[in-house]
Amino acid sequence: MLRLLGSLLALLLLGCATDDAYKTAGSAASATSYKDPVTGMEFVFVKGGCYQMGNTFDDGLTQEKPVHEVCIDDFYLAKFVVTQAQWKEVMGDNPSHWKACGDSCPVDRVNWYDAQEYIDKLNQKTGKKYRLPTEAEWEYAARSGGKKEKWAGTSNESELADYAWYKTNSGTGTHPVGQKKPNGLGFYDMSGDIWQWMADWYSDTYYRKSPRNNPPGESSSTFRAIRGGSWFNVPWSMRTSARFGLDPTERYIFYGFRVALFPQ
Repeated sequence: MLRLLGSLLALLLLGCATDDAYKTAGSAASATSYKDPVTGMEFVFVKGGCYQMGNTFDDGLTQEKPVHEVCIDDFYLAKFVVTQAQWKEVMGDNPSHWKACGDSCPVDRVNWYDAQEYIDKLNQKTGKKYRLPTEAEWEYAARSGGKKEKWAGTSNESELADYAWYKTNSGTGTHPVGQKKPNGLGFYDMSGDIWQWMADWYSDTYYRKSPRNNPPGESSSTFRAIRGGSWFNVPWSMRTSARFGLDPTERYIFYGFRVALFPQ
């Protein structure tokens, strides 16, 4: 009995000693935030759940329909898009057109494969499990936990300038992350400033056959999904339900990305 109690105590102490607090995601003890030790990237815990994914305001395109129920698991998502400083820390260079904007501005001119290379190297350096978010994960987080929210943080266009950089208020080019208000979960710049690559292959008709639980996107396609809009866009194209597909090799001044983190 004493030997058994000793073994149990040792296991408890070992569990307490781990620095991987994010592994307990979904439990009462799960951390509400996490900071990557290599890049300083900040992550917010997103409690999974079910929501009505798609164009709930009936003001978009056919690829945003039908509205359908989706359920996703717990995950962490970066509070901000990847910045120029965070890119340089991992990759050693800076591909951005908007270098003059500074280290705290989004990295731009990255295609989907560039984002994947960054994540692969970050995983190697940290031993973590980073990846791009899926469309379903991104939209759930952008809509403050699946709420009926037209833009990230608000459904009122008169308030949009408080939450986003876009054609009306951006001038020319990107802006440092985190200058606008966050949405209800604490994420910044989910709408506007820079387009964000998704993990999914893209299809206009995917919502007609999407599985309910953790939809991964089309099995194969010519395009990858992209979300969120940029400093150059009008409000309509920055809606949380708006979805588009792009050639994953396309590298332009409007394209960046945000990173998700998953328990191992």
